[in-house]
Amino acid sequence: MIESPRHLSVLPTETIALLDPQPGEVWIDATVGLGGHTRMIAERVGPTGRVIGLDQDQEMLTHAKSRLEGLPITLIHANFDQLSPVLVELGIETVDGVLADLGICSDQLDDAERGLSFQKDGPLDMRMDRENGEPASALIVRMSEGALADLIFEFGEERLSRRIARRIVEERERSPIETTSHLSRIVRSCVPRSRDSHRIDPATRTFQALRIAVNDELGALDRLLKMLARVVKPGGRAGLISFHSLEDRRVKNAFREADIWDVKTRKPVEASDEETARNPRARSAKLRVAVRK
Repeated sequence: MIESPRHLSVLPTETIALLDPQPGEVWIDATVGLGGHTRMIAERVGPTGRVIGLDQDQEMLTHAKSRLEGLPITLIHANFDQLSPVLVELGIETVDGVLADLGICSDQLDDAERGLSFQKDGPLDMRMDRENGEPASALIVRMSEGALADLIFEFGEERLSRRIARRIVEERERSPIETTSHLSRIVRSCVPRSRDSHRIDPATRTFQALRIAVNDELGALDRLLKMLARVVKPGGRAGLISFHSLEDRRVKNAFREADIWDVKTRKPVEASDEETARNPRARSAKLRVAVRK
């Protein structure tokens, strides 16, 4: 439950400067969150323009709605891989631009009931859309040791994945793994003591892997990237903000299609020292922007 939203939009100045929304244009914010980027785009397109905002998290949309009153914004409960059918339903063929911030909202991470973070104890859920799908606690019950190890290695880039998966399977035979604190203790017990002082918590990569799997994040991103060329009109802009290499690699490769996209960011734009001091979660953000040919 969000009582006092504290999430800060990442790379706000750079994003708007590169995407350059113009009065009267139609834009998609594919990941509304609490509406920071959505507001900036809507203010640029003005009353003659329109912004369609999507988010798979109904709670985020509810809070965003109260923060975006009076702006030309239509909010829709849908994941970004549903962009094409949403536009069909709205009677819109193409748009002037699409923005997708692939990060997790700070307020979602800080909500213990979501189970997205190992820093607070809560149910091992991890679903961004809590009305659908399978929670992480169910995922780790049904997966074999080998499949679990592969998942943690592929999505978490965790070199100790096999040891972690084996320990998870051993532990689930003794008692259900239903909380974030229980899982984080298991993962930390697999890490050699010499690594305990590392800046990244030993549980970070495993939690990332499970969250990606639970929400099919990479599959949804692949589907969005395939849609972009169809929904962005010639001269339109597409911008994606990623937060780890698995996402950034996909965005980079999609924009390499030279007959479709004119890349505006040969290297990804990253947050300044000033921004990361103000918002540490912006440290891993990477913005890539391309223009539809």
